[in-house]
Amino acid sequence: MYAIVETGGKQYQVEEGRYLDVELLEGEKDDKVVFDKVVMVVNGKKSKVGQPYVKNASAEGVIMGHDKAKKVIVYKQRPKKGYRVKRGHRQQYTRVMINKIRTTASKKAAEAAETTEA
Repeated sequence: MYAIVETGGKQYQVEEGRYLDVELLEGEKDDKVVFDKVVMVVNGKKSKVGQPYVKNASAEGVIMGHDKAKKVIVYKQRPKKGYRVKRGHRQQYTRVMINKIRTTASKKAAEAAETTEA
């Protein structure tokens, strides 16, 4: 089972038990994160496509930490003018471990389990 989620203006494919590097998120290490903008959910041969998002679907995860990506060098030059500019940039990102992908059916099952436990 996997899902396509949207965060930081980009779309990512997520699977349970795998980590994901996304744009920098607020929060500390071991904080829970919920991605509720789910564009598509695929479970075997069954799939749900949202218009634009799948209703009652979410991907839950835990922040593993924050880091910076490899440096990207930006070099500009104008020929025969003596103009040279060299700059570097390191994009910050957050690594998230995806624990659970929930859909409508699994949300109802989770709510039913909570009510039986209480």
